[in-house]
Amino acid sequence: MINSKLKFDSIWKPLAVAATLCILYASVLAKLGFDWWTDENYSHGLLIPFVIGYIIWLEFGELKEAVRAPQIFLGGSLILLAILMLLGGTLGAELFMQRISLVVMLAGIIVYFWGARLLQILLVPFVLLLFAIPIPQIIFNKIAFPLQIWASQMAVWGIRVFEVASVRNGNVIEILPRGSQQVISLEVVEACSGIRSLMTLMTLALVLAYFTRERRNKLADGWFNLIKSFDFWRTLILIFAAIPIAIITNAGRVTATGILTYNYGKQALEGFIHSSAGWMVYVVALILLFLINLVLIYGKKLLTKNKNK
Repeated sequence: MINSKLKFDSIWKPLAVAATLCILYASVLAKLGFDWWTDENYSHGLLIPFVIGYIIWLEFGELKEAVRAPQIFLGGSLILLAILMLLGGTLGAELFMQRISLVVMLAGIIVYFWGARLLQILLVPFVLLLFAIPIPQIIFNKIAFPLQIWASQMAVWGIRVFEVASVRNGNVIEILPRGSQQVISLEVVEACSGIRSLMTLMTLALVLAYFTRERRNKLADGWFNLIKSFDFWRTLILIFAAIPIAIITNAGRVTATGILTYNYGKQALEGFIHSSAGWMVYVVALILLFLINLVLIYGKKLLTKNKNK
């Protein structure tokens, strides 16, 4: 009888907390799901809950071992901060703050019930969740437009390597197709700037770093040891490497489009080849990420081997 009561207590409390969160953040979660479904810049967010669930399943044994005494003051402070952020974001119509408050709330609940040690094991899921939250549009535009200009400049350099005459006006590239008297304007829009693939690539870089990490007992690590570890810095390198990879691969896409436009005219801007170019960019970018990761891993092994000699 006592055991069944303990099991009931261990089930209804998490369910009550989950139900309260769903009610408190119902509108926030609904809008976030809608953005994932409709905004191609953050469509990777649809997979994030499944990836986080899989990581938690893999780490479940360590999570149970890492449970410590509840840290009521620290956890309660985070929960209070999250409520204030949610209230401020709601009153100020600032959706980004409301969504960040959800992350703070989840961290506060974990610390309140199970201690702060769990946050280290759940660091990757929390960062993945942050990567899936759309940034404010004003910041997005300030990032996207410079990327459009850089992609345009690099594309023009690439096009001229193949001796194709072109003129750039901002993020618009003008090309006169072979045998034609009508100039075709190629506009480097946000989708071709790298901003769309950048968000996804940074997420994939983190997932790649996690699943190729060194296997070791995290409970023996502290935050300081985590920062000193090779995996931590390898993860940062991969995430930041996603930025130039996104720019270069998308500039290559625009370059190829410009060359095809010179040879085939408007036909190069239509059909299967143009529509599949975006997927080709992702494939090339992923290959580059994998290569950088392999170089970092085998470079570390070589250094370790040379030290041991």
